[in-house]
Amino acid sequence: MPSLTWDDTEDIALALYEKFGDVDPLTVRFTDLHKWITELSGFDDDPQGSTEGKLEAIQMAWYEEWNEDR
Repeated sequence: MPSLTWDDTEDIALALYEKFGDVDPLTVRFTDLHKWITELSGFDDDPQGSTEGKLEAIQMAWYEEWNEDR
């Protein structure tokens, strides 16, 4: 897998879904989401490079993946 950066919204969302498939993404606080993303295998970006907008976009993309299986 290529390195993940904050701009890889869909790839990060898929990785989160694969790792935390039973978790409703809308229940995850941004502080936890940030931690989980930076701890993903393959994540290789500045941890301080996130913004609320990027976290929200990732969370919503993850939610779409998660919601498809409901």
